[in-house]
Amino acid sequence: MESNASSMAHLFLILSVMFTLFSSSNGVVKGAFEENFSKSCPGTHFKTSEDGQIWYLTLDQVSDCGFITKQSYRFGWYSTKLKLVGGDSAGVVTAFYMCSEVEAGPLRDEIDFEFLGNRTGQPYLIQTNVYNNGSGGREMRHQLWFDPTLDFHTYSILWNSHQIVFFVDQVPIRVYKNANHTNNFFPAQRPMYVFSSIWNADNWATRGGLDKINWKNAPFVASYKDFTIDACPWKNPYPACASSTTQHWWDQNNAWHLSSKEKIDYAWVQRNFVVYNYCQDTVRNKYKPQECWLNPLD
Repeated sequence: MESNASSMAHLFLILSVMFTLFSSSNGVVKGAFEENFSKSCPGTHFKTSEDGQIWYLTLDQVSDCGFITKQSYRFGWYSTKLKLVGGDSAGVVTAFYMCSEVEAGPLRDEIDFEFLGNRTGQPYLIQTNVYNNGSGGREMRHQLWFDPTLDFHTYSILWNSHQIVFFVDQVPIRVYKNANHTNNFFPAQRPMYVFSSIWNADNWATRGGLDKINWKNAPFVASYKDFTIDACPWKNPYPACASSTTQHWWDQNNAWHLSSKEKIDYAWVQRNFVVYNYCQDTVRNKYKPQECWLNPLD
């Protein structure tokens, strides 16, 4: 098992590279936003700081806003620093996620971070979910141990053939193990694009849709920086990541399990910040899904 010192040194190396995409075959690739991403909103709703290091996505009654990577990937590390909408953000959802289809079709694979806005003074909730072949229903919700509107915090996804781990500031908040041998519900076969967006979800996001967006508070702005991908780029017809490989740190044995420190942090989160866990919802799930029987600490 990887030592804490080497693990932290490795994370520091990854997270210190700003606006850098890592290619599994060509080393480090640096470029501007336009070289690596495509916008899905009017130009007025996507802006950058003067130095280009911070990206601002705006939601108002005219349009939402988002962006997507031009390249799709399979397995790796995906991370960004994000500052969420402050004040009354009820009904507003900011998302950082991965999806196998650009238009989020009915048979998609997907790995989600969704940040659910709330009325002023009420905490944000983080909803995570996993889709396989168009089916989801694997939601978890967490509170945070800080105010995500005051400063940037790091949100990351580790994806390999053994597990999906959701991190907040390098703290693992959720571990989704591969139970393919029993129920075939793990997105492992198809590459995914990386997305971020801010949009109107007041039909469900805040208290089940009871709290609607107060458009008097618009525009709503989410801020991004330090977008990092260290992953296997998918290239047809013979992608390097067609099968699991141990060439990269995120697909080696140490990345198949939490480290000793990560297990301690994970247990702390489970004790204090879990709001909803589909594995414990006996109303929705008459029979507990097979992956829920796996120990995330193994």
